[in-house]
Amino acid sequence: MSGRENVRRRRNIIATSVAAGVLLAGGGGVYLATTASGDGTGAGAATRAADAAGPPTPLRLEDGGGDTAGGDTRGGPGIAPGEPDPGGGPNGTVYTAKGPLPQGPSSAAVHRPEGLVTSAEVTRLAEALGISGSPSLVGEVWTIRPEKDGSGARLDVARKAPGNWTYSWYDGGPAGDACLKGRACPPPGESKPAPGGTPLSEAAAKAAAAPILKALGQDDAKVTATGVVNGSVRVVNADPVVGGLPTYGWSTGLHIARDGRAVAGSGMLKEPAEGATYPVIGAAKALAGLNEDAKGTGPIGVGHCPTAPPGVDGNGKAEDTRTGGEPAPGHVEPTPPCQTIVDMAAPDQVPVTAAVFGLAARDVDGERLLVPSWLFTADPADGAPYTVVRTAVTPEYLAPPAKPSPEPTPPPGDGAAAARVVESVRVQGDGRELAVTFWGGVCSTYTVKADEQPDRVTVRIVEKTDPDRVCIMIAKDFTKTVTLKSPLGDRPVVDAASGEAVPRR
Repeated sequence: MSGRENVRRRRNIIATSVAAGVLLAGGGGVYLATTASGDGTGAGAATRAADAAGPPTPLRLEDGGGDTAGGDTRGGPGIAPGEPDPGGGPNGTVYTAKGPLPQGPSSAAVHRPEGLVTSAEVTRLAEALGISGSPSLVGEVWTIRPEKDGSGARLDVARKAPGNWTYSWYDGGPAGDACLKGRACPPPGESKPAPGGTPLSEAAAKAAAAPILKALGQDDAKVTATGVVNGSVRVVNADPVVGGLPTYGWSTGLHIARDGRAVAGSGMLKEPAEGATYPVIGAAKALAGLNEDAKGTGPIGVGHCPTAPPGVDGNGKAEDTRTGGEPAPGHVEPTPPCQTIVDMAAPDQVPVTAAVFGLAARDVDGERLLVPSWLFTADPADGAPYTVVRTAVTPEYLAPPAKPSPEPTPPPGDGAAAARVVESVRVQGDGRELAVTFWGGVCSTYTVKADEQPDRVTVRIVEKTDPDRVCIMIAKDFTKTVTLKSPLGDRPVVDAASGEAVPRR
């Protein structure tokens, strides 16, 4: 049976049970089994109708479908701070399973954001966070904001699915001319530093986060609470279950204070809907593809090998290294293969201790989807375990990345580059100055532009580079200010690059 026929007939198989994950150990595997089957209603019925219409459209992953480590929840796969490069650098990496790998399902569905966030959905989240008031729609953002003095909770939710939301809390206090200068006087909209002390236990923080996760429909999420910020605020991260499968890159983050109150958070409010179904590969093939892409980049910064000196005897006369006598006329000494230190180094060996079939966030034709993927747990001997993701969709259903259309060549010396994504914004002074934070390259110069409208302020990062300058590819965070014509007030700040509301801090 062909892959396309398998896709069309998958839904006719009754009561199919799929082993979705396996923990690996030397000498055998301990399986953690889950089931994956359609419920016959809602999105499942819509998917059956799409399957009956023919094979699904190939997915055009913007990164080509390669491996990712750590993960970047904003712009496609990346390497999270502190995570190793999945490619292993110049020498590459070999990921080795410590036990048998699961086959997994024969097919699985992508999930995509659909619809609009309603006022009732925002209100449900606000009540779980302990926020009073009704949401109002400002542009394309639902918002609940503090009173005029700025103290209290603020919740912003994008109206368009998946409904990216941010929550922050400001305790208030003196500001402007009445504020005594110093660290105890935060800018408007920024929380006071958290008091010292011991943070909540992991169990207590998870319990405090549980009602919020339930309001999000994520009470079955995989929850961790190992992180601590500001010395006393416990960080709770939740990876939701979507379509019966674990997810990666679609997490909810909550900051829980010592008193059990959530003081900050972010995530996606709208659960993605089930889309087209694709045939998928097993974990062994996925791991083989991962190793193929992790072969390494080869020597970096190594020039030509030095020329070997000619052979000479003890008296300085030319010598044939093969016979020990004088070289025959026209004889040329053989040159040994050029081997640098990097060439001779073995690739990094990293054990894989777990393989789970799930859904990973990927950018597909400019849209962020949850794509069937294998989630491998890599456990290096010299570091902490980390997750490496490999797309599970059969290669014949992966279209090559689209070639970017040629852009007009900027005038000589202009060095203009594409705008960068804004991470956060802080309101300063009299409310007209915005401190905009973003990531950029160390060799570029940046300016912030602001477009003011009655219902919003759109900010854009303009990057200029020197085309004649050789620069290393290292990113750092920048904060640049821009002054508005009038105080920001209740208007949301929108990122021109992503079209999303920018969280305030």
